Amino acid sequence: MQYRSFGKLDWQPSALGFGCMRLPILDAQQPSPNIDEPEAIRMIRHAIDRGVNYLDTAYVYHVGRSEVVLGRALADGYRERVRVATKLPLWEFTRPEDFDRLLDEQLDRLQTGYIDFYLLHALNRGLWRDVVPRHKVLAKAEAALASGKIRHLGFSFHDDYEAFEEILNGTDLWEFCQIQLNYMDIENQAGMRGLRLAAGKGLAVVIMEPLLGGRLADPPPVIRADMDAFPVRRTPAAWALRWLWNQPEVSVVLSGMTTMPQVEENLQTASDSGIGIFTAQDESLIASVREKYKARTAIPCTKCGYCMPCPNGVNIPANFEIYNHAFLYDALEDARVRYKIFLSETQRSGSCIDCGICSEICPQHIPISEWMPKITAHLA
Repeated sequence: MQYRSFGKLDWQPSALGFGCMRLPILDAQQPSPNIDEPEAIRMIRHAIDRGVNYLDTAYVYHVGRSEVVLGRALADGYRERVRVATKLPLWEFTRPEDFDRLLDEQLDRLQTGYIDFYLLHALNRGLWRDVVPRHKVLAKAEAALASGKIRHLGFSFHDDYEAFEEILNGTDLWEFCQIQLNYMDIENQAGMRGLRLAAGKGLAVVIMEPLLGGRLADPPPVIRADMDAFPVRRTPAAWALRWLWNQPEVSVVLSGMTTMPQVEENLQTASDSGIGIFTAQDESLIASVREKYKARTAIPCTKCGYCMPCPNGVNIPANFEIYNHAFLYDALEDARVRYKIFLSETQRSGSCIDCGICSEICPQHIPISEWMPKITAHLA
């Protein structure tokens, strides 16, 4: 196992972190809490035995069972060999006291007296400006740090770069953050700018979705052919992980592993990881793959924002981005979930009234009003 720096902390995480959001389940037709516990525990302990020392879970993963299974996996002396990260679900809050209630429940599930790395889960602009101050979350977190129930405070993030910058600069309590990043998301959400901003402030940066939910591990045939033709043979997953580990600002890359072969492959890739390992030819391949993915884009939106604000509240760039996601990665069902979760009813394409104002001012000359009913037909 290779080890990296973790912000300003005098501790080195394993390059590969074990993400406990996609543990093996007994029956794919049953709800996600139906975890195959013996196999999950075997996988987690095998990863630890091979040097993984950062394990990531959350209150909501596997409908609450992920923390329980991880707690059981860390019995028999394994807890002392690792550091555990879990996340606080801010959307569950109705009053400030919910912080202590949820934290105590998580400590009980994990069978531990403290949590090494505690994250405010899926922070965005709305939660940061509303829930966090209204329920005194930062004050509660500071008290939990003082009591020793949590050792370090951070946040995971899903929003745009401007929201990331606002949250990052909003308190001195942050010691680390978790962002979505991969070779296709360099300009999405926090992106590369966010990675460098956080690292520049001395924060450790944990990477989630390195394979875009597995989609970069199974590219379309035309892209897979380019990878297979490269002089050095690597799996698509290995290419994606190595690209991230090449970035000096990355502290640890999380992978949600479902099978033992996935664990073994990722461990092998991690053993050959490092900063500056990419050659010019490697970079050229990834650039080519990125462009071929982009060529599958249905709508040529650059997210410049000239079309905003929509007088009827539609988030035009977000609708285009989700629709394009379906075509980029052959991921229609995933795009439908994103459409439902990330957009309010008013923001969705179905709220378009075909006023035509946006189409007139779009620099890309996209017939926006014509696209909106198509998006609704596919995603709603």
